[in-house]
Amino acid sequence: MEAVITADIINSRGVSPDIWLPTLKNVLNTLGEEYTTWELYRGDSIQLISTPIQALDWAILLKSTLKQVPNLDIRIAIGIGTITYRSEKVSESNGLAFIHSGEVFDALGKNTLAIKTPWEELNKVITIMLDLATLTMNDWKPAMAEIFKQQWENPETKQIDIAKALNKKQSNISYSLKKAGYEEILHTVTYYKNEIEKLCYS
Repeated sequence: MEAVITADIINSRGVSPDIWLPTLKNVLNTLGEEYTTWELYRGDSIQLISTPIQALDWAILLKSTLKQVPNLDIRIAIGIGTITYRSEKVSESNGLAFIHSGEVFDALGKNTLAIKTPWEELNKVITIMLDLATLTMNDWKPAMAEIFKQQWENPETKQIDIAKALNKKQSNISYSLKKAGYEEILHTVTYYKNEIEKLCYS
């Protein structure tokens, strides 16, 4: 089983790519190599391959990266399944994971994050959880997204050290993480990972 993430940037034409593209590429480069793991196409669309366990983590990382730029957001669809053909380019690979990702992406509508797995019961539960989580994530302010991303990438780091890294007060870090729904989103991802581990690897 593998995961395919299909995404496009909301309002990308309203913001110069010089502002967001280098940062986005830096984050994508930490996830894997261009073309084999991730690919940018049409200027503002992304497709990347991950493990099912990592997929939701990576999606939220992308969200917190793009939300740091005023007026930008991202729509993300995750498909879990097999990849029957793996090319040197993500865009030339195919399989059920790609089909699921494409189906979810086409059905996103006003939603900004959704997952389709081969397990209907998990799909029902995680859809409700993500609908609730995105109510908060869609309202992140840039400073809030920056603090969330710093903690998300460094989950073991204490808030005092996050404050030092970002040159902010600790009280500001605590307030922003609470307002950003950090703990609730973390619980959602932990639930997802536990279910995927049981279904994929047991």
